[in-house]
Amino acid sequence: MQPLLQREQVRIGAAGAPSVLTLPADAPGLVLFTLGSDAGGSADHPARHDEFVANALHAHGVGSLLPERSDATAGTGRVAADVERQTRCIDAVLVWATRHPATAGLRLGVFGTGAGAAAALRAAADHANAVCAVVACSGRPDLAGGAALQRVEAPTLLIVGGADADALARNRQAMRQMGCRKRLEVVPGASSRFLEPGTLDTAAHLAGAWFATHLTARCDT
Repeated sequence: MQPLLQREQVRIGAAGAPSVLTLPADAPGLVLFTLGSDAGGSADHPARHDEFVANALHAHGVGSLLPERSDATAGTGRVAADVERQTRCIDAVLVWATRHPATAGLRLGVFGTGAGAAAALRAAADHANAVCAVVACSGRPDLAGGAALQRVEAPTLLIVGGADADALARNRQAMRQMGCRKRLEVVPGASSRFLEPGTLDTAAHLAGAWFATHLTARCDT
C-alpha cells in the first residue's frame, strides 16, 4: 500500500525558486534535492529523474523537497561557482526546514547529482548536526574538495553507473578521503544519465533504502 502523501508548494526565501514539499504520513525524515549540473554547468539529469527518485523515497516512507527547475536554478557554466551557489541554497533550505511547521523535527538528508553532489557533501560537512544522510547519484563528490570530504560525518551512499568509467574513478577517489560511514554502489550497464532500462529504478531504490535506514536512526549513531 502506498503511503498517504501530503503535498505543498513552498518558497524558501524571497528570491528562492518554488519547491514541492511531499511528506508521507509519519515520515521520519526529509530529503532535500539539489539540481545538479555537469562539468559544463548544464543540467545533467532530466527533471523526471528527480521526480522518479522522489517517488521512490515516498514509497520508503521518506519525504522530499524538490525544487522546480527554472532559469534561476540553471547552472552558470562555471562548475566552482555552481557548487558554491548550490551549497548556499542547501544552507538556506536546512534553516528553513528546521523552522517550517511541517518539517521541524524531521531528520534531514540531501540528494545530489553532478556538481550538486559536491554541494550536498559540503553542506553535510558544514552542518554535521543537521544532515543525517547523503546520497550522490552519478555525482562529482570530488568537487567538494578534500578538506570538506574529510569533515563529512553523515552516512554517505555513492551511486555510479557501471558504464561510466570516469565517474567511477572520481567517486572512488573521493571515497578514499571520507572517514564517515560510506558505500559505493555500481549499477551494472548504466551510463551517467541512467537511461538504460531498469537502471534508474535500481538507483532510486538504493537511494530510498539508504535514506529510510539512516533517517530513522539518530544522526550521531
